[in-house]
Amino acid sequence: MNEQIPSRLNYVAGLSWRLLAILAFIGVFIFIVIQLKVIVIPFLVALLVTALLFPFVQWLNKKGVKKGLAVAMSLVLMVAVIGGLGFLVTKQVQSAYPELKDRFSVFVKDTRSTLSGEPFNIGRSDVDSYSNEVTKYIQDNSQTLITGASAVGVTAGHVAAGIFLGFFSIIFLLLDGKNIWKWISNLFPRATRKNLFQAGLDGWKTLVSFVKSQVMVAGVDAVGIGLGAFILQVPLAIPITVMVFLGSFIPVVGAVVTGIIAVVLALVFNGPIAALLMLGVVLLVQLLEGHVLQPFLIGKAVKIHPLAIVLAVSAGSLLAGIPGALFAVPMVAFLNVLLSSLLSRRATKTPLTELPQ
Repeated sequence: MNEQIPSRLNYVAGLSWRLLAILAFIGVFIFIVIQLKVIVIPFLVALLVTALLFPFVQWLNKKGVKKGLAVAMSLVLMVAVIGGLGFLVTKQVQSAYPELKDRFSVFVKDTRSTLSGEPFNIGRSDVDSYSNEVTKYIQDNSQTLITGASAVGVTAGHVAAGIFLGFFSIIFLLLDGKNIWKWISNLFPRATRKNLFQAGLDGWKTLVSFVKSQVMVAGVDAVGIGLGAFILQVPLAIPITVMVFLGSFIPVVGAVVTGIIAVVLALVFNGPIAALLMLGVVLLVQLLEGHVLQPFLIGKAVKIHPLAIVLAVSAGSLLAGIPGALFAVPMVAFLNVLLSSLLSRRATKTPLTELPQ
């Protein structure tokens, strides 16, 4: 004789299999995204760049510039800025390379002398033994290295295709982004289209605010650490500044990791005192970011608790490495506003075709 299943257990069982179905869907979706990363990553980069250029295009529109011309002007400005920074970085690396090579040789000699003395007492023969082991490891794994080198051509092709795809995605998103989202909204049931469309616009405003705030935070991090490197005469101050600026788009950890590179350069080429001072600059900039910039700029823009930001960055980096860490926070911010808007919004009487253009 079968006993009747308690209603609470029946409820929990129904909820459990629904949660499992949702998790399975999310897992399959993440798997597909990872498999299509050559397409997904350039598009997500294009989405962030579009959010960055969007206010400038709007400002030009308000000044009477036609949309197509405004988009062209914003793209030309972007290419000019990227090209100028690339030129400065390349020139400084080229001009500093001979001096860096000499300083590195001196650093290696000084390190050997230090290791051979007290308290390490590591002789030259031991150092040579370690070097031979590294050489033997490279020789034993030469086939792996060759395979990796042969993949560079494929990677370069992917990068070129990604730049091409990203550039054209930016153009179409700036020119016709709202109509693209309207077309996506029309794929859903009629009863949800208007709410989904408006929720997407709310999410887009949050994404634009996040990118603007993150650019300001990255600028402060880059100027602070770059200026410190310049004052302490650390080599490659301009590349360090650019690297910190780009790294700061990964919240919490980006500026720290790139700042540590500046500390290492200061240690190698300027000595331990300069390295300690450089470390102090990095920590000071991080305190400014963590206690002033993040709460008042990023926190206000994305309206997400700092713990959620840390967990999102950790999960993103675990699932997709650096791209995952880069896109985790903006995606969480967008989805947070999108879902909140959908859950709280009531159906409006405004037809979809009459929503603001």
